[in-house]
Amino acid sequence: MEIRYEKHYSSHLNREMEFKIYGHAGKPVLFIPCQSGRFFDFENFKMVDHWAKWIEEGRCTVYSADCIDDEAWAAQWADNRWRIENHERWYNYIIEELVPTIRHLSGLRNGYDQGIMTFGCSMGAMHAANLFFRRPDLFDTVFAISGLYDSNMFFGDYMDELVYRNSPVHYLANMPWDHPYIEMYNQRKIMIVVGQGDWEGPLLESTGWLDTVMAQKGIKARFEYWGLDVAHDWPWWFKMVETYVPELLG
Repeated sequence: MEIRYEKHYSSHLNREMEFKIYGHAGKPVLFIPCQSGRFFDFENFKMVDHWAKWIEEGRCTVYSADCIDDEAWAAQWADNRWRIENHERWYNYIIEELVPTIRHLSGLRNGYDQGIMTFGCSMGAMHAANLFFRRPDLFDTVFAISGLYDSNMFFGDYMDELVYRNSPVHYLANMPWDHPYIEMYNQRKIMIVVGQGDWEGPLLESTGWLDTVMAQKGIKARFEYWGLDVAHDWPWWFKMVETYVPELLG
């Protein structure tokens, strides 16, 4: 498997940002780590082993990004406005700096431009979904596992325009019926998966809320609810990847 390490300066975050690339061709996949995770978690937690077949076959290339959750969502001791402004800077880094890099590298490898799949588990799933729902013009597939899709757990009753902009259940619920994104979503692949076992309670509730909102808006998406024995943990996420990735890459 071809693996590359990259470090680029981000003008949005005023720091060097690292990422790794796994693969040589195929659909670009943007992996977002779990809460407060790092770009190397795709490899260190062995998720790469469960994508290896498709990476080595040239069906996809995974770009494993870095996050700044410790300065944003996870920094619950800090000022809420400071936290969400930091997150928005990270979002702008992804959209305006990392995504163009992915599209350029993917274009060189494949010979053409194409949409990107977002993928993540736990907090990474929330980021993956939020990126997709905010920019379906850039991302054509989302695979979100065991995620939260609302701001309540991390921001409580606090809500401003930036928190709202990053809480999918809130902005999707208020999206006009004739918004062009509705049609775009229905031309994309949306896979949302969650277990019903240990440590999945809040994630299951948030997933159900997103399911309800999307159904009300006529947005076609696939929601999968795994069994009561399915915990919020990597071994189950590996099984979900093995189950659904062939369909998403198909």
